[in-house]
Amino acid sequence: MMSAVDRHFDPVLLRTFLAVANGLSFTRAAAELGVSQPAVSQQIRRLEQAAGRQLISRDTRTLRLTDNGEAMAGFARSILSAQDEAVSYFTGSAMVGRLRFGAADELALGELPTILRNFRQLYPRINLELTVTQSGSLLRRLQGNHLDLIFINQEADTDLGRMVRRDRLVWVGLEGFEMDPAQPVPLVTYHAPSFGRAAAIGALDGAGRSWRITCNTRQVNGILAAVRAGLGVCVLAQSRVPPDLRNLSGRTDLPALPDVEMALVANPASASEPVEALSKAILSLPLSPLGR
Repeated sequence: MMSAVDRHFDPVLLRTFLAVANGLSFTRAAAELGVSQPAVSQQIRRLEQAAGRQLISRDTRTLRLTDNGEAMAGFARSILSAQDEAVSYFTGSAMVGRLRFGAADELALGELPTILRNFRQLYPRINLELTVTQSGSLLRRLQGNHLDLIFINQEADTDLGRMVRRDRLVWVGLEGFEMDPAQPVPLVTYHAPSFGRAAAIGALDGAGRSWRITCNTRQVNGILAAVRAGLGVCVLAQSRVPPDLRNLSGRTDLPALPDVEMALVANPASASEPVEALSKAILSLPLSPLGR
């Protein structure tokens, strides 16, 4: 009988076992792993021999995990997860330290989470701290040396930081949303300070249009919820309009809005290497509409 010291569970066998356990099918596991069905059967037999227990019960019609198989599935997930973390750690960059990163909340949606997840896998020894709030607050925190890098919305041609993308602000509302020209424009907006808020109010004042704020919030989800409820119109970058809302610019008598820049601003007092690594990842980011 094999002793505890002699037992070894090959990660290849564990991955094959989990493929079978997840789909309860040798055929599907073989297709998923890109091997033959006999190869899958052979690897399962080898794992059962290593465990000294039956892990899978099967007949001509059904396949199920035994109690020992259920236990092995749990152990296999833990073992493979630890192995993947170890591989990531030792194959990733040796760059170490802390990176305090801030992102405007609407920019934190879309592809940015994927970029941050990939960054952590590539640089596992960097402690990434994320702050999500309004652009104005992020800029103040950067200037106060509380952040190392921020991803914000700002007025175009500000010449602050590195531009990721230039876009046009547009009025956004529900399809068919109608406004009485004789009544104040119902405005859904962020708390001040906010570039989008200032741009909307400045455009309306410049056109001689009266306005009233129907919703004041600090989060993009609050903005979108209020607009979807028909409480009014908001201002977003054209590329960030969700698929269930409409760009109303040019379709109503609302005034034109200025361009906006999505920019990365670095803290000159921070370590440059991790800041530059994350900046390069974000500069290659193809931004997509909110909600996609």
